Amino acid sequence: MSAPKVSTNDWLAAAKYRRTVYGLKNTSKVSDERVKEIVQEVLSFAPSSYNTQPVRVTLVTGEKHTQFWDIVINIAEPLLKAAGEAVWEKMSGILQSHKASYGSVVFWEDTNVTEEAKKTHASFAHMFDSFGEHANGINQILVWTALELEGVGANLQHMNGIPPVEEALKKFLDVPASYKLRAHLNYGDEPAAHNDTVPPKLPFSETFKYVN
Repeated sequence: MSAPKVSTNDWLAAAKYRRTVYGLKNTSKVSDERVKEIVQEVLSFAPSSYNTQPVRVTLVTGEKHTQFWDIVINIAEPLLKAAGEAVWEKMSGILQSHKASYGSVVFWEDTNVTEEAKKTHASFAHMFDSFGEHANGINQILVWTALELEGVGANLQHMNGIPPVEEALKKFLDVPASYKLRAHLNYGDEPAAHNDTVPPKLPFSETFKYVN
């Protein structure tokens, strides 16, 4: 396969364009069919250690997306209120904002695949939990970037940080018990012009070393 006619700088510029966008609208200029195509294309080539392919994806839109976030909010509310009314006051608006977006790309790891890989590659068994995270992160950033290049905004959330949420969403989305929720990418039309300003980063003196 010859290299596609996209320069390295073009590819890096596309990756750099991706931003976390909040306040998403409940509309999408990108069709559901096109989002399916993007997700499936990423799944068709994204790498994973030993090509184990532990990543699974569920696309949620329409009324199901509203119900998805109702579940998250209903479960989160008493737990967050228990942490203090101020916590709930802050988080409730954020959760409602996520609910108001158009759709969510839900990323899972099939732990059956990971556990089988540990048996097959026993000498590296201790690494496969990390490998699964790596594979998921690769899929997430590729889908996220592609959606924003298509013209919608997105933000990546980890509501599995509230443990009961994961089991409730697994039941609602009817996925196998072996699936572990890793993240969900909310997307929708942006509320304003795309902000391509890169947040401040540490100097290379702290993050990069060249050894020759």
